[in-house]
Amino acid sequence: MAEKIEGDRLVASNRKAFHDFFILEKMEAGVSLLGTEVKSLREGRINLKDSFARIDQGQLYLYNCHISPYSHGNLANHEPTRRRKLLMRKKEIWRLSGKVREKGLTLVPLKIYFKRGWAKVELGLAKGKHLYDKRETAAKKSAEREMQRAFRGKSGV
Repeated sequence: MAEKIEGDRLVASNRKAFHDFFILEKMEAGVSLLGTEVKSLREGRINLKDSFARIDQGQLYLYNCHISPYSHGNLANHEPTRRRKLLMRKKEIWRLSGKVREKGLTLVPLKIYFKRGWAKVELGLAKGKHLYDKRETAAKKSAEREMQRAFRGKSGV
């Protein structure tokens, strides 16, 4: 799943997040990783499916992000689902903290990539979707697809 985005190397994306949440705002954060985690990331062995970010004692952490143990690692390999510190400026963390606390929003990782050799996470400030919202989104997408098919059919004749 390694593809290029604007000169950066995309490692993984969380497509399920766009299905389960309305993404209101996106921001970038650095990730504090161990050496074997970086090597495993470069192999593309990560799962962002059920992960989320939370602010604890003024620090931003990533939870439930599964980075598989490095294939050539030894006893010093890392714990796959340990919490990982995310690196952002203090003012940005305070701003996020206020939004999450007041409006009941969630911080969801959308993608993880390498930017100039450093591992970065794109976080989304998200609001959860209800079942009827998910159905509405699916109906809009299928209607859009049908319109595109109809236009392609008419232009080809």
